[in-house]
Amino acid sequence: MPTPSRLSSYTASLLVSLCLGIMLLAFCAVTAVANEPIDFAHDIAPILQRNCVTCHGGREAEGDFSLNTRSLMIESGMVEPEDSSNSELIRLITSEDPNEQMPPPDRPRLSPNETARLRHWIDQGMPWDDDFTFAIQSYEPPLRPRRPELPPAIDGRVNPIDRILDAYLTEHGLPTPPPIDDATFFRRVHLDLVGLLPTTDALTSFQNDSSPDKRTRLVDDLLSREIDYADHWLTFFNDLLRNDYSGTGFITKGRRQISRWLYESLVQNKPFDQLTRELIAPSSDESRGYIDGIKWRGTVSAGQTLEIQFAQSVSQSFLGINMKCASCHDSFIDRWTLKEAYGLGAIYAEAPLQLHRCDIPTGETQQASWLFPELGQIDASAPREERLQQLAQLLTHPENGRFTRTIVNRLWYRLMGRGIVQPLDAMQSEPWNEDLLDYLAVHLAEHQYDLKATLRLIATSAAYQSKTEISEDDSAIGDYVYRGPRARRMTAEQFLDAVWQLTGSAPQKFDAPVSRHVSSPGAINPNTADSVLSKAKWIWGGRNGHAAPANQEMWIRKKFDLPGEVLQSGSVLTCDNEFTLYVNGTNAGSSNDWTSLQSIEFANLLRQGTNELLFQVKNAGHTPNAAGLFFAANLLLEDQTQLSIVSDRSWEFHPDVEKPLPHPKNAHAAAPAEGWNTVSVVQPVNVWSDLIDREAASALANVTGSSRHMPMVRASLMKNNALMQSLGRPIRDQIVSMRPSSLTTLEAIDLANEPSLAEAFATGAERWNDEKWNSTDELVQHLFQSALTRVPTKSEAALFRETLGESPTTEQLQDALWAICMLPEFLLIR
Repeated sequence: MPTPSRLSSYTASLLVSLCLGIMLLAFCAVTAVANEPIDFAHDIAPILQRNCVTCHGGREAEGDFSLNTRSLMIESGMVEPEDSSNSELIRLITSEDPNEQMPPPDRPRLSPNETARLRHWIDQGMPWDDDFTFAIQSYEPPLRPRRPELPPAIDGRVNPIDRILDAYLTEHGLPTPPPIDDATFFRRVHLDLVGLLPTTDALTSFQNDSSPDKRTRLVDDLLSREIDYADHWLTFFNDLLRNDYSGTGFITKGRRQISRWLYESLVQNKPFDQLTRELIAPSSDESRGYIDGIKWRGTVSAGQTLEIQFAQSVSQSFLGINMKCASCHDSFIDRWTLKEAYGLGAIYAEAPLQLHRCDIPTGETQQASWLFPELGQIDASAPREERLQQLAQLLTHPENGRFTRTIVNRLWYRLMGRGIVQPLDAMQSEPWNEDLLDYLAVHLAEHQYDLKATLRLIATSAAYQSKTEISEDDSAIGDYVYRGPRARRMTAEQFLDAVWQLTGSAPQKFDAPVSRHVSSPGAINPNTADSVLSKAKWIWGGRNGHAAPANQEMWIRKKFDLPGEVLQSGSVLTCDNEFTLYVNGTNAGSSNDWTSLQSIEFANLLRQGTNELLFQVKNAGHTPNAAGLFFAANLLLEDQTQLSIVSDRSWEFHPDVEKPLPHPKNAHAAAPAEGWNTVSVVQPVNVWSDLIDREAASALANVTGSSRHMPMVRASLMKNNALMQSLGRPIRDQIVSMRPSSLTTLEAIDLANEPSLAEAFATGAERWNDEKWNSTDELVQHLFQSALTRVPTKSEAALFRETLGESPTTEQLQDALWAICMLPEFLLIR
């Protein structure tokens, strides 16, 4: 071997280049780490598990340093959140002193990449999964249902919830929370059960009612409002089932909605066990989107395949089990293993499922299996659909107490502000009151899995009707002790609904493809929608094959006779690419977005005798392309007979259009007298058919009822937008069971500056200004009652009176609406 001094210049240069290359790679790795968000479960927990837990985790805490929880790490003084440079932990793992370095000299040091990740994690504030601990978990929740013995009733509080909680409070030496007044209860229960602010007239009537059972009757009345109930709880289930109306996968058809099926299930109050079985083992495509997950484009990790998504979704939605860690490796959080996660995924798989540990194939395959074999097992040799049926039965098995405990825990959280087990997807954790959780679960099963029965039991309890506890959030750290319900912030949807109620600015149509018809005497029967649509065709004039000339413009019309007055009309229509509709010469509506079905009410433009629907239509593009008009309408005549009008071969077209599109609203047009020809029926392209199949039936059913009977459009039915996302509505690429509980700086900024809110308050100001108020005091009192379900205090009334003056302007009213909707009292349910 040559000595260093005798190394050739080539070799020396090679070594220098190699060292520089290694340094560059290390720098790139560190830089990459610094620029990417930290995933605690995958980036940090494995590092601590390999290098630190032996001495500082579980039951071990050498040097008085335990890293079992985030709080213990901080209390030890070893870490300074958001300041890795002053963290003793980083100093020890980078130290070269063998007497203090960690891990000790007899164990491998952390790599530069691992050290960089720990630094980045600390600088990010040490994000830590709520349900994670390195402590040894000794609690194993029971599988089978358990009926607890109810304690004696105290002071006439006979609701089983109160009997359990009264005994709990006595045991803990705590006082019984005082009851709330009628107005507070009235607002709370409306927002909780149907998601709407109560009206002032209803509040007055309730307060004047001296019946002892009026609160129970109110709960029953709210739960009987099928449409309001479905509108509100749709948000809860969309989050829980990862369902939405736009987002990842919908454009590429790598994802399907379950909206129509889900909404109908809520309107019908479908038993929860039946709802679950129809999701796990779908009998039709209406509910299949849940188990099919999201087919991501491009290369995906092993933890993002459809089979593993299935395992994660089913376990999280219905069992409160976080299977994400176990989808990559045996879980550090609880007892679930990689094989169990893959066994659940294999139930869905079309072929044997190969195990991947941290995205690396192990060479093993896993057969279909169920997490709790005590209840039965999956026949791995059975066909896929039969395996799904078996899973659906095992999941909803009467002896599967975890299934019922999970959903009642979620409902308790929604109405009381904190779960009996929290976080909600950590049902492996010990509840703060096992009797309460078990009783609610048994009660649900005994009431045929009727979720409204559970909501009723909670809402009619004295516990629910108590003053909210004032406390700091301890959802992630520390032992929880119940002292009463907790105030909750409105969801994004509740907030927007409340603003729209106050301002009368709700959208006129919605995005969810659901049927929201409200039956009323004399209304058009919405069940005729499918039969009407089956007759409607896509039409155009002068077509050759599938292509129409680019920018071709023409008239298309339909003449028809009516034997009497039209009481109602409901229509759905679209045109690729744009149209303006004239009804008997008057502009009734237009659109240049063919991907959005239009619904136009035009009964007031029709008359007894001859009528004419005249469309001015236009194609687009630069070369010949597909073009077509689609129209379907229901009419209700004065003699209660119904008449349908649909686009078909009986329509006519005229090729000469002098004026360009679009025409101004309320403009008039007269059809040419001569030169009309019969239209052609166009073979629809796939995207047209998809639009009609997806949205037309529900859209037509929704507009067949008179607008007088149609409830306000709700935010739960709208696509997500920047404001709702800022206020906590998730993107729903993943299942979300708990939204953020605190208001962020970004949300506060959006609430103060969002243009759509400004438009809503401007609309509301005009509406409030149109009312005839006897005085400013009357206006202010009505505003406070509408928004906060209470009258203003003397100081509040004086402030608003001084600000608004005797004759408030629209601008002053707009400011007043904005101010009251920004109050914490408005934003909270308490």
